[in-house]
Amino acid sequence: MGDAIFKQRSGFLGVGIVAKCGVLTPEQLVGLAELARNVDCRYLKLTTRQTLIFVIPEERLDDLRKGIAALDLKIGVFGEIVRNVKACAGNEDLCQRSLSDVFSLGSKIQEQFMNRPTPCDFKISLAGCHRGCTDPLCADYGIIATGSDTYNVYLGGRGGSRKPIHARQIATGINGEGVISLLDFILDRYAALAQPRERICNTIARTGLEAFLPPEDFLQRYRPPEEDDFLKFAGF
Repeated sequence: MGDAIFKQRSGFLGVGIVAKCGVLTPEQLVGLAELARNVDCRYLKLTTRQTLIFVIPEERLDDLRKGIAALDLKIGVFGEIVRNVKACAGNEDLCQRSLSDVFSLGSKIQEQFMNRPTPCDFKISLAGCHRGCTDPLCADYGIIATGSDTYNVYLGGRGGSRKPIHARQIATGINGEGVISLLDFILDRYAALAQPRERICNTIARTGLEAFLPPEDFLQRYRPPEEDDFLKFAGF
């Protein structure tokens, strides 16, 4: 476990910077540009994990840390922990197709869970509709909005490998509170069942998906009450 700071073959450091699900304010963007000049940043790179990589001389790391904190941003995390959360542009300001505000939900999940210890790295991805622009089926814990504050949840995906694995559905039609409670449940089960440095997809392959499924009444409390079709037809 540690900060996302990596010594490159060139001798420079690559430092990952995390915002709230990849969204920056104008003030943060201007501040990052000024900070990049002040720390002799060679260049910056936007990543598929919605982070920003600063490539800097090693002796400027402390200055970068101070500048990032002043902008209300964070240096990313790396290792056997929950990583920064990846979410699509899922709210009314950023995407016409979004069915729910996954940006706010993703920001809440990141604030609550990022840097939590896990047996192996654990990646979370949210999408605001079935298009899945953030590859939720390739995440350890994937979330897809199906309606306003209504989500399906998938577990055990893996994208960055020679043998990609699609995540499998473990919950349907639960609200944002349920997504968070289920994640907490899954992380506890993962900690209890996994071998050291075992990715959750491999734990599932060894134990079976059933070992990670919560009781049905656990999920039901996070679903909206079913409407009576007759009452709905009658206008009640």
